[in-house]
Amino acid sequence: MALPNFQENLQKYARLLVAKGINVQAGDWVKVYITVDQAPLARLITKEAYALGAEKVIINWSDDEIKKQHFLHQPEEVLTTIPDYEIQETEDHVLNHRVSRLSVISSDPGLLNEVDPTKVAAFQNAAGKAFKAQRVATQNDDIKWTVASAAGAGWAAKVFSDLETSEEQVDALWDQIFKACRVYEEDPVAAWDAHKKLLNEKAAKLNEMQLDALHYTAPGTDLTLGLPNGHVWLSAESKSPKGDEFIANMPTEEVYTAPDTRRMDGVVRSTKPLSYAGTLIEGIEIHFKDGKIVDVLAEKGDATIKKLVFDNEGGTGLGEVALVPDPSPISQSGVTFFTTLFDENASNHLAIGAAYPTTIEGGTKMSEEELQKHGMNTSIVHVDFMIGSDQMDIDGIKQDGTIVPIFRKGDWAF
Repeated sequence: MALPNFQENLQKYARLLVAKGINVQAGDWVKVYITVDQAPLARLITKEAYALGAEKVIINWSDDEIKKQHFLHQPEEVLTTIPDYEIQETEDHVLNHRVSRLSVISSDPGLLNEVDPTKVAAFQNAAGKAFKAQRVATQNDDIKWTVASAAGAGWAAKVFSDLETSEEQVDALWDQIFKACRVYEEDPVAAWDAHKKLLNEKAAKLNEMQLDALHYTAPGTDLTLGLPNGHVWLSAESKSPKGDEFIANMPTEEVYTAPDTRRMDGVVRSTKPLSYAGTLIEGIEIHFKDGKIVDVLAEKGDATIKKLVFDNEGGTGLGEVALVPDPSPISQSGVTFFTTLFDENASNHLAIGAAYPTTIEGGTKMSEEELQKHGMNTSIVHVDFMIGSDQMDIDGIKQDGTIVPIFRKGDWAF
């Protein structure tokens, strides 16, 4: 590792993830999902979590090559059989201990490109159903959770293929992660507080408007999305039932809410690749009519995205609309990261699948049926895809038909 002051910055990063990301409090249980090649970061996270008073830290290790071999060689019926003990452990962690979840993404975005997409889709479907309690708790912010990243060699090679050595590639990716997460700031926590303030101001203005719909126009895109009555625009800051603040995604540049999935018409084209379930999907075009996705095409990964949309209950609806200005730091880096955590924060994006109940007034207390009556989509999947560019305009439409400019040429218009 040739990156200057790497160990010092890695420790700052670990501290940031536990102190600001999942905001560890005395007595908390913490579960970290991380790959074995990121053991140095896992050790630092564990140390920092205990220093803040965590009662128990659980590390859930994974290995990319072993995962790939499982998908290649296990029969589908074996791969999709989730053991009862795994389900029970997850439910115990969620329901009895309210375990805070920290997921550290570092895998090669094309890890499972060689695997039959039918098998990948079947596993995703089975896991989504088996771990419903965890998914619901996360979407409702019943637990504190953060998704972050680390520079894996396979991922770094994809992002920085122009660099000659793996060390250079990994260094370059760590450098981008540290920049995007404000680790290089003298006080990263204070830097995040200032960033949150700016995002919260945009969300507050949108909440005052209470728009009826959004109209997107860009090359290949002409899409109108309704917004539910009582929708809530959110940004970087989330709160647990105890009132503890946490940041669900690090980095984040978005302001987001849920669309009214019953009112969607038009067409949209993606502007960045989507890495989903270890498969890279590019050149996505989605057609909507009368509140449903009626057709989806992709130049690469077509079979995978078709299965995502048409083989999952609720997959033909949308659950999130997120606004990210093109001048955001991640966009201006000029780097395509091939992973949603970063690329969605360089671009306006939409999510296929479930809406977050937190994005409508009273949503966390509603049943799935009640959410649906309010136009909120329910599903076992939630997959973001990127649609923004410096050529995108977005108009807000009020109940009386008044047009309010929201984005012009990829940036805020207010």
